Amino acid sequence: MSNLKKISIDGIEVEVDGAMTIIQAAEVAGVAIPRFCYHERLTIAGNCRMCLVEVVGGPPKPAASCAMQVRDLRPGPNGEAPVVKTTSPMVKKAREGVMEFLLINHPLDCPICDQGGECDLQDQAMAFGVDFSRYREPKRASEDLNLGPLVETKMTRCISCTRCVRFTSEVAGILQMGQTGRGEDAEITSYLNATLDSNLQGNIIDLCPVGALTSKPYAFTARPWELTKTESIDVMDALGSNIRIDTKGREVMRILPRNHDGVNEEWISDKTRFVWDGLRRQRLDVPYVRENGRLRKSNWGEALTLAAAAIKGKKVAGLVGDLAPVEAAYSLKALIESLGGRVESRTDGARLPMGNRSGYIGNATIEDIDSAKTILLIGTNPRVESPVLNARIRKAWSAGANVGLIGEAVDLTYDYKHMGNDRAALADLVGKVTEKPNTIVIVGQGALNEADGEAVLAHAMAYAQGAGGKLLVLHTAASRVGAMDVGAVTEGGLTAAVDGAEVIYNLGADEVEIAAGPFVIYQGSHGDRGANRADIIFPAAAYTEESGLFVNTEGRPQLAQRAGFAPGEAKEGWAILRAFSAEVGKTLPWDSLAALRKVIVAAHPHLGMLDHVPANDWQPLALRDMGRATFRNAFKGFYLTNPIARASKVMGELAAMEAERANTPMAAE
Repeated sequence: MSNLKKISIDGIEVEVDGAMTIIQAAEVAGVAIPRFCYHERLTIAGNCRMCLVEVVGGPPKPAASCAMQVRDLRPGPNGEAPVVKTTSPMVKKAREGVMEFLLINHPLDCPICDQGGECDLQDQAMAFGVDFSRYREPKRASEDLNLGPLVETKMTRCISCTRCVRFTSEVAGILQMGQTGRGEDAEITSYLNATLDSNLQGNIIDLCPVGALTSKPYAFTARPWELTKTESIDVMDALGSNIRIDTKGREVMRILPRNHDGVNEEWISDKTRFVWDGLRRQRLDVPYVRENGRLRKSNWGEALTLAAAAIKGKKVAGLVGDLAPVEAAYSLKALIESLGGRVESRTDGARLPMGNRSGYIGNATIEDIDSAKTILLIGTNPRVESPVLNARIRKAWSAGANVGLIGEAVDLTYDYKHMGNDRAALADLVGKVTEKPNTIVIVGQGALNEADGEAVLAHAMAYAQGAGGKLLVLHTAASRVGAMDVGAVTEGGLTAAVDGAEVIYNLGADEVEIAAGPFVIYQGSHGDRGANRADIIFPAAAYTEESGLFVNTEGRPQLAQRAGFAPGEAKEGWAILRAFSAEVGKTLPWDSLAALRKVIVAAHPHLGMLDHVPANDWQPLALRDMGRATFRNAFKGFYLTNPIARASKVMGELAAMEAERANTPMAAE
């Protein structure tokens, strides 16, 4: 029996699933219905009443379109499709009444509100409200909440849509917000005035349809119509979240999410959203040269000449950092290999197999998690390594998926079966594997960066294959998959690449310690660990200042666009390598970014298929003995994982709060 039902909305007849609500059917028909509390990724609350419509032949009062399903509508007298009107006099009067009611206690402080210019309440008051108020009594005021250093609250503006409560409890998985009181005394509050403990809390700023929740770091700095908006890709983790970078002049003022159902839906992590102040601090804006043990400012001519002299006739190695786009990694590989050297991008020591895309990416997509019935996590804490992916796993768990974890027992915001924390637990599981439909195995970098990492990966692949499921390798570095795709790897890994090297060209690898001895040329955007070890520094653009390809953890190539210009004399990464190649007499055969991309796509065609996940040939690794060690996660803290984050004042404050929270003793229950 078909679940499809016909419905006529404002004269437009559509056939939709009977389980759909009227508001969803209206979207299919292309009819806009205003709403405040309804959100397609949250449960239905039905408490703002802005989405009222008239159901012909139904009750003699307007119905909430977000809460009424199409299958519950009565057909016409001759079996015609149910008729819904969204612009009738009844609906117009109802919307005006709802809007007047919502504005009774609203402070109407639009000129000083950060939401001004992009506020749903403003827009809908203009479109559906009336130009007067019959309310003469004093307005109610509410106390503001302290939710932490990220979310600013002005609770008198709140219209109790409860979107923030539903997001934090359903998506972020924390139970710290709720509504207390009744009637006029009803207000949104946090449990025992607690600050929010989530890496996704910034999303409630986007969800709030009024100015009750706004961004604390962005407060009073710009208006939306002053900002230049650029669509780009995030590099704070390997998920490749789609973002919009808003700039004012040369400065990044804020970062917002873009909707992409296959990657990040419409959420981003707090590091992605608030790291922008790190783009202004500790920047490298001129070349530096080390003289008598100290770095001094230089110029491009001198720095390139000295670097070329230092590298001449020497054994050379190249390191690709975590934030480097594909173009820079490819240019470095081409240059270093023309000098007889070796290049490595697995700077954390991960034993990812060269040339085997199913081994270093897997064969699952992020979207596959939605329909998974069994999810096995190995040596990973996705809540820290990729909070948006963790929210997706939580969504699958909410829909009935069973989650198992082999590794450190941590709070993932959802229930899971802890199956052990060492290699023996994984070997035991592989030995007993049975077919389980819709299984996904997610392997973290913590499981792969030990000496037996390849054996661990082999067991994970064996389990995925035995269960008839799929594998996803969860990376922590945005550049890793793209660099491996273009072959910026050396047999034997990091140790083999730098072994005996007299000169190391460090392309933004700030998470690796380079021992004393080799001469180091550092190319990067921030004065971090890599710059401190360098003998010559080439100042480079950050990810918001150059156009670049990034391949995310599922193998999807995406294009990050330039939103601003690099400070001072800093240049784009590929351009620095092109200039340096000419200086050393090994000129790279491209003069523009377009020409470089043409070469890359000719060598690796899948990198030209933007926003497409290529299918990977399944090449299982041979099983071999693993060690006996327990699994350790890739990193403990969430906030200070790269040079941009370490330069950010906001991230520093959040990291201090994270450490304090971890050390605070809990009261006995």
